[in-house]
Amino acid sequence: MKFETIATQGFIDLKKQNHSISHPIYANTAYSFDSVDYAVNLFDLKQEGDIYTRLTNPSNDIVEKRIAALENGSGALLTSSGMSAILVAILNITQAGDEIISTDKIYGGTYNLFIKTLKQFGINVKLISGDNISDWEKEITNKTKCLYTETIGNPSINVADIEPLAKLAHKYGIPLIVDNTVATPYLCRPFEFGADIVVHSTTKYLSGHGNAMGGAIIDSGKFDWGQNDKFKCLTTPDESYHGLTYNKDFGDLGYIVKCRAHLVRDLGCCQSPFNAYLTMLGLETLHVRMQRHCENALLLAEHLEKHPNVNWVNYPLLKSNVNYDLAQKYLKNGASSLLAFGVEGNGRKFIEALKLFIHATNLGDIRSIITYPAGTTHRQLSDEQLKQAGISKDFMRASIGLENIDDIINDIDRAIEISRK
Repeated sequence: MKFETIATQGFIDLKKQNHSISHPIYANTAYSFDSVDYAVNLFDLKQEGDIYTRLTNPSNDIVEKRIAALENGSGALLTSSGMSAILVAILNITQAGDEIISTDKIYGGTYNLFIKTLKQFGINVKLISGDNISDWEKEITNKTKCLYTETIGNPSINVADIEPLAKLAHKYGIPLIVDNTVATPYLCRPFEFGADIVVHSTTKYLSGHGNAMGGAIIDSGKFDWGQNDKFKCLTTPDESYHGLTYNKDFGDLGYIVKCRAHLVRDLGCCQSPFNAYLTMLGLETLHVRMQRHCENALLLAEHLEKHPNVNWVNYPLLKSNVNYDLAQKYLKNGASSLLAFGVEGNGRKFIEALKLFIHATNLGDIRSIITYPAGTTHRQLSDEQLKQAGISKDFMRASIGLENIDDIINDIDRAIEISRK
């Protein structure tokens, strides 16, 4: 099936759901066992089935299958948030004393996770400025467990050059993890360019309506975890499951099974069935929404680029943009809804003068949202860290919704005029 069909009807079995054309919400925590042997096999991971919603739930299962198929991966796992997806994806292959290497142009919450929280776990994160592959390579050591980037950086709106990063990671026998939240699989499938693990904040475009917190981890199923001794957590027996070996016993699903059966089991960061249901509703219109998001964002970016009172505009599909060539390679269907710009005048007055745009910290919503990163999402960063992340004092991040483009432009123009008085 093609992308749109999978998003709309993928993995539905009407007979198994009493012929309901909408997949039900399984609002339960526990499941009955047919026999003691059946329960034992479930707990030993020798048989598929449901034990407890912290691990699996039929409402979550269908969403996981759809997202995995849309990303062209081997398997997926839903989590309680995008941040928990990132945390679990990294903790699944790291331990105290290990290192990861990441671009510094990442979401503020991820930045804090990397420089503060992971450090408390004994995991060191090296942040790289710029796109020079040699800068990444010289930081790789025998302690490095993965490389990390975002397809479209939030809020810097840079486009990652995924292919050479993947080749570099594989040269040293480590995976590349890509946060594909802003692009979504409709605009880019990182696995097609060599990435190994993809993470999402399903809170954003995948659910699309600002009403369901969640995250997702997807495995390509192609990385060879046994090629060296770096990932013994996957290639040696897990005594908590009586000597089961994830890489050997589950093949291309080993990484995802360990995420679920080890970390989500212990950390409890599962997605609720109700949120999974709302996410599935969002997936059904993802391809339609992303087209309109991209159309509106490009039209606004072109308008702002010509505006006499706008200092600068950052949107990858502007021909003047430094990321234009990368966008042509990785984002053939559009460059998503996120754009950044700097306004003359009083930034506080500009934001408060907007009527259509909602002042909030979300993105990927059907409604247009404006964010001032230096005062919100990146508030914890120092002036030097803000500069390193490419966030100036006049930096405005806009997530362009599905409203009429004329109304969007008029709202921006009016607020700019008011901010200059």
